Amino acid sequence: MKDLTTHEIKHILKTNYIGNLSFIWKNKPYVIPITYYYNEEENCIISYSGEGHKIDAMRTNKAVALGVTQIQSVTHWQSVLVHGHFEELEGTYAKQELHKFALGIKKLMLFKENKHHQLISDFSSKISACGVPIVYRIKILEITGKHRTY
Repeated sequence: MKDLTTHEIKHILKTNYIGNLSFIWKNKPYVIPITYYYNEEENCIISYSGEGHKIDAMRTNKAVALGVTQIQSVTHWQSVLVHGHFEELEGTYAKQELHKFALGIKKLMLFKENKHHQLISDFSSKISACGVPIVYRIKILEITGKHRTY
């Protein structure tokens, strides 16, 4: 197992949109999959959710982590771990960031899966199910990455 370079780490974050978010809720660790967008200019992760225990947990304990992996086989994989700080966004800025999120995800889906989506609701049920979405970002404090290739 070897370390990834900063360039390789950023490439993995930029070319994926599903990661595993880790947070603490009532003294227990949780890991759940989320859709995310890596904003390279601001070096942060953008996502959104409806109200619930995930948002309550991150409001209480702002320390979070995001794991992103690319696995081809047991002997060929790459993994990135982001440690960061939850920040809830509001107002016009939240709408702008949600727009960046949607555009970024649609672009990645077109490139990776040859799927063209017009609206965020085409690939996420959270917008219609949760009413007003809670847009948040993870301010990146530290990033590490590993890979194995035989």
